[in-house]
Amino acid sequence: MDAFLCSHNGNPILNSPFFNSKTELTHLTSRTPAGCYSIRSLSIFSSMRLRSSKSVFGSNETLLNSTQIKKHDRVECNAANVSDHLVQANVIEEEATQSSEISPSFKVSAGQGFPLGVSETERGINFALFSQHASVVTLCLSISERKTLGEVDAEVVELPLDPSVNKTGDVWHICVEDLPRHSVLYGYRLDGPREWQQGHRFDSSIVLIDPYAKQVEGRRYFGDAGNKMSKFLGTYDFTSLPFDWGDNYLQPSIPEKDLVIYEMNVRAFTADESSGLDPDIRGSYLGVIEKIPHLLGLGINAVELLPVFEFDELELQRHPNPRDHMINTWGYSTINFFAPMSRYASAGVGPVAAQREFKQMVKALHASGIEVILDVVYNHTNEADDVIPYTTSFRGIDNKVYYMLDVNGQYLNFSGCGNTLNCNHPVVMELILDSLRHWVIEYHVDGFRFDLASVLCRGTDGSPLNAPPLIKAIAKDDILSKCKIIAEPWDCGGLYLVGSFPNWDRWAEWNGKYRDDVRRFIKGDSGMKGNFATRVAGSADLYKVNITRSLLLDILNISPFVLNNVIQF
Repeated sequence: MDAFLCSHNGNPILNSPFFNSKTELTHLTSRTPAGCYSIRSLSIFSSMRLRSSKSVFGSNETLLNSTQIKKHDRVECNAANVSDHLVQANVIEEEATQSSEISPSFKVSAGQGFPLGVSETERGINFALFSQHASVVTLCLSISERKTLGEVDAEVVELPLDPSVNKTGDVWHICVEDLPRHSVLYGYRLDGPREWQQGHRFDSSIVLIDPYAKQVEGRRYFGDAGNKMSKFLGTYDFTSLPFDWGDNYLQPSIPEKDLVIYEMNVRAFTADESSGLDPDIRGSYLGVIEKIPHLLGLGINAVELLPVFEFDELELQRHPNPRDHMINTWGYSTINFFAPMSRYASAGVGPVAAQREFKQMVKALHASGIEVILDVVYNHTNEADDVIPYTTSFRGIDNKVYYMLDVNGQYLNFSGCGNTLNCNHPVVMELILDSLRHWVIEYHVDGFRFDLASVLCRGTDGSPLNAPPLIKAIAKDDILSKCKIIAEPWDCGGLYLVGSFPNWDRWAEWNGKYRDDVRRFIKGDSGMKGNFATRVAGSADLYKVNITRSLLLDILNISPFVLNNVIQF
């Protein structure tokens, strides 16, 4: 249940969005040092009624009547300019008897609108979030020590952003002083127009992940069914030393014509006990390092990692359906485009260690002459559709901007997954470019394979574009143009661009014709000799002008076939 302390206009000042029980507020007082907030006395009991208490804001005095708080109820406190007051409360854990102060008073200031996400400044920790259509934005902070998000759900403060102070253009921002420099969970509540037919999906009851969060905290163990409803929120760490790549570190820089790519699911590669690895590193980034000799023995010089951005492997279990026992092990349902999958790290270590271990994996692969290519999914997100929505971020922040919609505000589905990211909208395009650069600069990856890349060739209304701005921007970018850039040149809306994908002399393609014709030839289909010869010889029928940009596709990749089935079906 959500408990709110609100200002005169209904904006929440104090809230505990993670409580698993009802909440009781007692002894609420206020002081007036401008711009300061402190939490001192929020009592949490399993009974849960709001007792009569007094809250004094300046010269105003409000009596909070005894009442049952229900989900989404708001307790009105008649006060103006609440952001200029010090709100004090104590936090008492459920079943505990002694109160404790979670933090000293901290000050807030207007902050700055750039960079998006969370950043450290001379004054404190800056938070910046884009939302064009929101009318209310509230920053939610939890400064509890925890092992998992489900263990501590009590110590949360909410800071409403004043649009006259904390907004520049369409970017909302605030700077919070005296916050810890690491391990703070944060998210946002947003509200705004609710008209679905206009494309809006605001819901102020949900705490949302920052799209620019570089670390995402959730459950710590892969497939932990006991924690399947765990929330995912952003976190940060400004205390860790920079990763040591080494003085003599070099990336392999293998010419594209010489690439031999091994497609790999990080978890599935070593998750089974037959891997012979210690249980704590099976199915992990570190597990890949242990198997580098095996990779070298295969004769490959690049690995293409199936999605390693943060995703929820238990998303199918949130709604009763015939597949509710299944785990999403492939990861094609991205929650966040900047954070590595934290449950691919050593068992239970969390998002900070996941960043470090991912870099260790890349460094070790590079030292062995193996490049790292990421399979990236920018065509849709995990948030599904209106039938089984899973609102974690973009949908609740600005649905009308982040997704392709029809004239009735309904989702266009060119991804086959319920929604389609609005890739060529300027804001979304910049998000994708920032994400790609982040993985190159911070993690030293060598390239990207773009899932359903034809989606990236569609305009904001879903129509195909001859010169898609995003595709061109990637090809011309000073950083990204030096990477391997590989398109899966089709989507689920019928935009099949094999042999004609716009490339600006930078984009390579997965040759789907090669995969299909070689499989049919091996399977023994009649009349396939000529097609087989054409594919093996380089598919000149498809790439007469741009043959050097073709990329031969193996006959398995992420198809549902194992090798035996390739020649059977």
